[in-house]
Amino acid sequence: MVDGVQVSGVGDAHGARAVERQTVYVYEAPVRIWHWVNALCITALFVTGYFIASPLPSVPGEASNSFLMGYIRFAHFAAGQTLAAFYLLRVYWAFAGSPHCRQIFYVPFWSRAYWSEVLHEAKWYLFLAKAPKKYLGHNPLAQLIMFSLFTVPLIFMIVTGFALYSEGEGVDSWQHKLFGWVFAIWPNSQEVHTLHHLGMWVLVTFAIIHIYAAVREDIVSRQSIISSMISGERIFKDEAAD
Repeated sequence: MVDGVQVSGVGDAHGARAVERQTVYVYEAPVRIWHWVNALCITALFVTGYFIASPLPSVPGEASNSFLMGYIRFAHFAAGQTLAAFYLLRVYWAFAGSPHCRQIFYVPFWSRAYWSEVLHEAKWYLFLAKAPKKYLGHNPLAQLIMFSLFTVPLIFMIVTGFALYSEGEGVDSWQHKLFGWVFAIWPNSQEVHTLHHLGMWVLVTFAIIHIYAAVREDIVSRQSIISSMISGERIFKDEAAD
């Protein structure tokens, strides 16, 4: 144990080389559970939201014999409400958990050192920097992307989603009382639908970037990214001469 970091060396058959592994517990169980529930909900919302915006072709027979779009809308609403509930729990854990839990909710835009780190990470992802830096939580560029393409758009999607849902529930519903103000900003309901649909594509873009970056870092930077969201441990691997 060195400075709170567990270090273990694994040699080869001839003892000529060793791999040092530094293991740090970073992501607590509530964060990991939220991450995977969130991923499942967003995937369901992507698929069902796409078909709500672009419905399937008509099926033959009486409409009363087919409730396919009804099931799709129900799945969309259920996934959205689950997403919102777990998001509230995630906000709570940002205060109750470790400092790494708060990274996705803010960007230290006032810090020159932060923007210098963002520039270095951008160069690393563009293959212009030779060596990656090691961070226990999100690196500065990932923090910026998470906040701007995930946290803020997700809040927007939850708010506009419940506002649209309140149209069916009526003006006396709690959804309309909490989110009806959206229509004071955009009185045209179709405009809210369009913005909600565009927000979906922002999250799709984020998901593509997020998956690519996680896989790339696992392979190239010699630090665990994907497995960290399963075990909670960040592993740094360095080859050292024996």
